[in-house]
Amino acid sequence: MMELQTVAQFDELIKNDKVIILFTADWCPDCKVIEPFLSEIEDTFSTYTFISVDRDKFIDLCQQYDIFGIPSFLAFHEGEEVGRFVSKDRKTKAEIVDFIEQLPQ
Repeated sequence: MMELQTVAQFDELIKNDKVIILFTADWCPDCKVIEPFLSEIEDTFSTYTFISVDRDKFIDLCQQYDIFGIPSFLAFHEGEEVGRFVSKDRKTKAEIVDFIEQLPQ
């Protein structure tokens, strides 16, 4: 999964066709729980570009997009937000897969 380096990079990446942003942090136990199956999800949904955003490095982006809990996911299509799975709750593999499957094709 690509790790975000700059806000300018974020602005460019979300303009792509299908992008899923994962807001996460090194210290987040719920983020660690989903790590083992993230690569499998990326492989399953290979039409999407997955980008990891460190919440602590990009707190302004979190505020801009109302990310109040992690891990959280935002989906973009050509710069437009098309889905969000944002909460402070732990996410399961099934919930993440369901979120992606519900996105507009």
